[in-house]
Amino acid sequence: MAIEGKVAVVTGAGRGIGRAIALRLAADGADIAVNDVRAESAEAVAEEIRALGRRAVPLPADVGDQNAVVRLVENTVDALGRLDVMVSNAGIAQVKPLAEVTSDELWALFRVNVFGVIYCLQAAAAQMRAQGSGGKIINAASIAGHSGFDLLGAYSATKFSVVGLTQAAAKELAPHGITVNSYCPGIVGTDMWDLIDEKLGGHLNLDKGQALKQYAAGIPLGRVQTPEDVAAFVSYLAGPDSDYMTGQSVLIDGGLVMR
Repeated sequence: MAIEGKVAVVTGAGRGIGRAIALRLAADGADIAVNDVRAESAEAVAEEIRALGRRAVPLPADVGDQNAVVRLVENTVDALGRLDVMVSNAGIAQVKPLAEVTSDELWALFRVNVFGVIYCLQAAAAQMRAQGSGGKIINAASIAGHSGFDLLGAYSATKFSVVGLTQAAAKELAPHGITVNSYCPGIVGTDMWDLIDEKLGGHLNLDKGQALKQYAAGIPLGRVQTPEDVAAFVSYLAGPDSDYMTGQSVLIDGGLVMR
């Protein structure tokens, strides 16, 4: 197991991609701090991880609250002894024309998708530097961080921000042996994409499922990706095979967006 004995925090791990990442890193040998804004979801995933024979602690917290993120890292170290991998997976989406986006909606999106990434990066980097043994910081970006999507403009802006933050942090933290990379999923079979499909359908006058089908038709590999597809790549980013990789935001989307 590539990361046997390591400790990872996964935010937004109560369902979807975050849950798949938490379970995959546990299968890889890590002990997991399971974060989610919903306490019951965090506990349920922690139970799944314990069933795999790894240690797991549920740590509900709102990543948009800087003090809560500091406590999240402190509680992880108290419970599991250290921090080696921070996966900033938590995020929210919005489907709306840019001309109609309100300041409150912008604040909500940036608070979780951008500020949350910064807060997790800051808290994780401080702990990793104190330990003196390096570490891995892994951020959730998106295909929308490489190509702006209509009706997803504000969401795209948050993910472009994550790409830029990843590059800057990689340069700043390299002297401390800390790598910083991002994963960029495409169309994933999750609750978030169910919501995106519903909202896109309303704007485009499409029935339920048709927007998802329309977007997925452009995937060269011919299928919607699973959370486990994303988790497999995060496993690589968390493990030793990616030690010489930093500052990258890699598309894992079946070829939908190519760069």
